Amino acid sequence: MATFFWESEMAKADETNKENEPKRKKWHKAARGALQVAGAVPFVGGIFSAAAGYWSEQEQKRLNEFIKHWLAMMEDEMREKQQTVAEIAMRLDLHDEAIAERVSTQEYKSLVKKAFRDWAGAESNKKREFVRNILSNAAATDLTSDDVVHLFLDWLHSYSELHFLVIAEIYNNDGITRGEIWQRLRQTRPREDSAEADLYKLLFHDLSTGHVIRQHRPTDAFGNFIKQTAPKRRGPASQTLKSAFDDEKGYELTSLGRQFVHYAMTEVPPKLEYHTDDYERDSSVKEGELTDA
Repeated sequence: MATFFWESEMAKADETNKENEPKRKKWHKAARGALQVAGAVPFVGGIFSAAAGYWSEQEQKRLNEFIKHWLAMMEDEMREKQQTVAEIAMRLDLHDEAIAERVSTQEYKSLVKKAFRDWAGAESNKKREFVRNILSNAAATDLTSDDVVHLFLDWLHSYSELHFLVIAEIYNNDGITRGEIWQRLRQTRPREDSAEADLYKLLFHDLSTGHVIRQHRPTDAFGNFIKQTAPKRRGPASQTLKSAFDDEKGYELTSLGRQFVHYAMTEVPPKLEYHTDDYERDSSVKEGELTDA
């Protein structure tokens, strides 16, 4: 009797597994296809193979939603990259033999691979424009070496948009002080012990140690920096440390900083124009045509 009962329960379990098998296979196929898109199958495919029979239907549903949002994010990134490539192509005069030869070199391809592998454009549209400008200028000009251009691409990851706003202010106002920059960017000055003040000091530390900016230093005719003697203090010494928003010492860009501004913040004018027309107001289908500028 016990044997019959055990065999009966086993038969029911087999039937249940057979009924659920198509669902599991369908889910496993969808998940596996999503992972193949991301190139992740080699190291997680086995996990899904084992988990497909273990996870509940609700857990599988949650994972499907996660993969769905993940793929949507990847599609957005791919569209951004496609747009960037199109904008670069519109800015290069490929009739120029020097430019055509440049973009076909392994050195330039290495820059492109780095830019799109370490995609900084996902953070903001402004950084995407910086990537476009760097790659466009790297193809059209040779003001600096490719090693330096690689460094510029690294800076797009290392620095925030606030860093780049400070770089722009110093470029446009050589000798500007920390206090003057803050006044232009934020207006209200916070307390010295605030998080904003700490962040502002860290920002200048990042740019100074990264050799993007420095305090103004006079040079001789050969470009050597001239030593300066500290002025003698008159009156009692200050009882407080130097302010994060100091108004005494001015800042300037280093040669690297000025070249970064040229490559990342200077836009190459497009040789072609891209016109987008909406043929139906309620339709998302758009067509574009290239015309000579």
